[in-house]
Amino acid sequence: MTEQHILPELRKSGGTRELYSEIEIHASPERIWEILSDFKSYPEWNPFIRSIQGTLVVGEWIKADLRPSGTTGMKISPVLLKVDPGRELRWIGHLFVRGLVDGEHVFEIRPLGNDLCLFIQHEYFSGLLIPLIEAMLRTDTARGFAEMNEALKARAEQPAGAVFVNAFPLR
Repeated sequence: MTEQHILPELRKSGGTRELYSEIEIHASPERIWEILSDFKSYPEWNPFIRSIQGTLVVGEWIKADLRPSGTTGMKISPVLLKVDPGRELRWIGHLFVRGLVDGEHVFEIRPLGNDLCLFIQHEYFSGLLIPLIEAMLRTDTARGFAEMNEALKARAEQPAGAVFVNAFPLR
């Protein structure tokens, strides 16, 4: 089986855009979820979502600092829509008010067997300002997705107890 790795691509469907990416990770769904749901460790490894504050409870608001490399980033306060341990984490946020820029961010973990999973990160964007930010989605946001996917893969595939600095394991 060849390793699957799809760089983020922006797909259009009417007024909605979907930024989609996936990567194969040689780890169990439980290991990937452990890393993804440990918000306190994000500053240690995540080059895209620098921090998240809040609890993993559907309906709760969280605070996230999104900062793709080379950008000043932005802080968002989305509400959690789905928390399915080992399978899916989903939230929705809005820029200022609903309808300007709405984003539903999804992290999916799909087991492929033998401690191999497909990690899918995608976001559905809609709203009046989408045409104005489409270039940013294709570049900065897509780069953030790719960087996070690679960092998650590196962290999940390292043996337990590995020490990380700037998202990369020390050897």
